[in-house]
Amino acid sequence: MLMFGSPATWPGSDLVGLSDGFDAATVVTGCREGVFPMPLKGGMTGWFSPVQRGILPLDGLRVTRSLRKSLKRYRVSHDRAFEQVLEGCADPRRDSGWIDDDIRIVYGDLHRAGVVHSVEVWDGTDRLVGGLYGVGIGGLFAGESMFHDPDHGRDASKVALVHLVRLLAADGVPRLLDVQWQTEHLASLGVVEIDRKDYLARLTEAVRRPAPDWAGGLPGQ
Repeated sequence: MLMFGSPATWPGSDLVGLSDGFDAATVVTGCREGVFPMPLKGGMTGWFSPVQRGILPLDGLRVTRSLRKSLKRYRVSHDRAFEQVLEGCADPRRDSGWIDDDIRIVYGDLHRAGVVHSVEVWDGTDRLVGGLYGVGIGGLFAGESMFHDPDHGRDASKVALVHLVRLLAADGVPRLLDVQWQTEHLASLGVVEIDRKDYLARLTEAVRRPAPDWAGGLPGQ
């Protein structure tokens, strides 16, 4: 049974449903159905499926000359410092913060279960200067958030994204990298928009495909 009924009945807005909280199981179910949770004011949880979904084609990543230089400046790991990455993404100084204690608890549980993954970027002093995290189900990686240290981590979030794309593409399996919404920043890196119907069709195929090798090292490291 679908969480919010058939997508054909969903409203023509990004917000498709509400619930009184969420847990690890509903996050996974929602992800498989193309919806993701975000806390709303008043304690409710909104479930979103953008009418125009942002995705990054694995062969469409744009790497500028300056970003190539930054790739040589940092060390990258994955699933080594999830909690630190989450806190970096939740920094209260950032605009439009939405990561609350419920997100920390549920996504922490999913990380320990091997469903949520992080990519970490470290400088030469082993200081965490950027990273990202998201949900991985089969050949889908649904990015949740990314960050960089504005004082010490120039391009660090972009470096994390480059290495994520390399990991997802390493074995040639066609996977889906979902970034939820396209922004001007993400568009500059190659993110494009597709309509909801197209996204859901791609999602159905992606979750059936094999997951990337999260247990191995990152390509290029």
